[in-house]
Amino acid sequence: MKKQVKSEAVDQLFKAILNLKSLDECYTFFEDICTVNELLSLAQRLDVGLRLLDKHTYQEIAKETGASTVTISRVNRLLGDDHHGIEMAAAQLKQQEEPVQ
Repeated sequence: MKKQVKSEAVDQLFKAILNLKSLDECYTFFEDICTVNELLSLAQRLDVGLRLLDKHTYQEIAKETGASTVTISRVNRLLGDDHHGIEMAAAQLKQQEEPVQ
């Protein structure tokens, strides 16, 4: 069973993140609130998720990202959960990358 994270403190964190206006502001905020390893782990998990969605193999992902197969497997399980957070983020990132016609 997934641990419940919804709380006033988490709401406040997400609201603070949503109010950041640039990559520089994000770097400043996250460097204050996370350790370097925590931030790199979050970034790696997203990278792994995006690569899994693009149908990369575990071996390719491990080689390209340095992630362990345990991490890759964990992220892969998240892709099948009910929340679809990584899929949602991937779709929004791809939409941002598409040229406007």
